Amino acid sequence: MAYQDPACHYNESMGFFYNKSGAVDKWDRTQLILVQVVGSLFCCFILLSNAMVIAAVITNKRFHYPFYYLLANLAASDFLAGIAYVYLMFNTGELSRQLTVKGYFIRQGLLDVSLSASLANLLVIALERYISVMNWKVHSNLTKRRVTLLIVLVWAISIFMGAVPSLGWNCICNLEDCSQLAPIFSRSYVVFWSASNLLLFLIMVAIYMRIYTYVKRKTSVLTPHTSGSINRKRTPIKLIKTVMVVLGAFVFCWTPGLVVLLVDGLCTSCKVMKLKRWLLLLAVLNSVMNPCIYSYKDDEMWTTIKNLIRCIGNGTRRQRSTKANARPLSSGQDTGTSQPPSEETKNEDQDILKT
Repeated sequence: MAYQDPACHYNESMGFFYNKSGAVDKWDRTQLILVQVVGSLFCCFILLSNAMVIAAVITNKRFHYPFYYLLANLAASDFLAGIAYVYLMFNTGELSRQLTVKGYFIRQGLLDVSLSASLANLLVIALERYISVMNWKVHSNLTKRRVTLLIVLVWAISIFMGAVPSLGWNCICNLEDCSQLAPIFSRSYVVFWSASNLLLFLIMVAIYMRIYTYVKRKTSVLTPHTSGSINRKRTPIKLIKTVMVVLGAFVFCWTPGLVVLLVDGLCTSCKVMKLKRWLLLLAVLNSVMNPCIYSYKDDEMWTTIKNLIRCIGNGTRRQRSTKANARPLSSGQDTGTSQPPSEETKNEDQDILKT
């Protein structure tokens, strides 16, 4: 049997840690049901829309470039965030007090991994855009192998960051150091987590400001000497605008939460629990916004997603039709003739090929 320090509280429920930290976050039953119903609808949209973005990148050969592979990986991190929010919503309120220490680590770990993956993806995309723009190219020269290694590295770092509290950086053996927002996380870890993420925000904003000023200067130099050829160079600018909007939404939705988390780690007397549910709502909103931004800012992405939806709808109708026609044929029906493909079927096949 493994030795456990008697000063530690691994066998206590989360209610014990909430009481010790002085965290008060009561939900009435109506409020909790409303949050679960609305949150479930949001999460369904997050899961379906991000799955469609990933499918669009896989099926459309025009997206087989480093930027779009990384964008699909960002959608995968949002997909994980949708799963994390579902788990969180049905383990919050009074239920959160009944969680075991292990269950709480799983709940928070899923959120931390998805946030770390989103942030790491945005940083890698920023670097990829910087490389491509500085060479004045639509896409960088990163090989598929290097992109794959970057994606693996993103997830390895994210999983490690999500597992750090459960690996020992917690307050289970030192209750005086517990955070209010995360009652078994050390205040030192909360400060490190929030400060490092805010620093990464500043780095990414600086990278995109550098890209923006370079593009503006380059465009002003090229415009007097070119006519129609400059139009071909607007594609990298469009991709930059897409990512800048995604980054702006991410910073807008996550900065308040990280600032409050930083305050919670630095100030022992500050009351921050009242802001918790609103900060969570902002975080969910970010994962809802991202696929909408991809579709709105990229016409090719929206067209591909529409074609995928059309193909799924047509496939469902064909399945229903096949089941309906699976009944035994009467003697008067002709089984030997086959009709030529209709114009509608031809159009459907063309849509599939386009996708």
